[in-house]
Amino acid sequence: MEHEKKFFQRKLKTDTGELTIEGPLTSEELSQYSFHEKLTAFRPPKKQFEAIKGIADLPEGRIIIARFEGDIVGYVTYLHPDPLERWSEGKMENLIELGAIEVIPGFRGYRVGSHLLEISMLDEYMENYIVISTEYYWHWDLKGTGLSIWQYRKVMEKMMAAGGLKPAPTDDPEIISHPANCLMVRIGKNIGGSDIDQFDRLRFLTKHRNEQRRSSINAD
Repeated sequence: MEHEKKFFQRKLKTDTGELTIEGPLTSEELSQYSFHEKLTAFRPPKKQFEAIKGIADLPEGRIIIARFEGDIVGYVTYLHPDPLERWSEGKMENLIELGAIEVIPGFRGYRVGSHLLEISMLDEYMENYIVISTEYYWHWDLKGTGLSIWQYRKVMEKMMAAGGLKPAPTDDPEIISHPANCLMVRIGKNIGGSDIDQFDRLRFLTKHRNEQRRSSINAD
């Protein structure tokens, strides 16, 4: 689904100074900035910066950033699901994943995550996608925020709602391994019924596989 990615930008005032929320950016544009050393939720900062620059130039890849002057202090990524995940099994070109969202501790409390998500969805082309986010409590900064698992889950839900993502049931083993984990979903306005059906099969892939297995046994 190659297409022109429309650029959006807004300013956000904080006690520290003004943040710029903008994107999607290319890897070349990202390279103009430094990547804050406290962006450590998923990988060491240098490796994560290289990873998001790689995502930026994918046909479906989108990187939206929050920057303080020349320093990236927050970001959100979108790309097709990992080939090893169930979500890639349907090979749906119109399914993308919110792969990561992160904001440094110093700028939390200003709805930076919500602004990142809102900017992400301003491009009308996003209505051609089913957007998913898999939320696992072991990625959450419970220690840094002082929140309980369920308090953090509420914060995540509220933030994701800014981008139109809502909790959706699934039988994915990793997600159902803990009740705080969840699948968040946004179905674009241009998504047809057959694609929604195909996505529903992915959400309940274990159930469908078991049904197919039983059908096969009965046929024998």
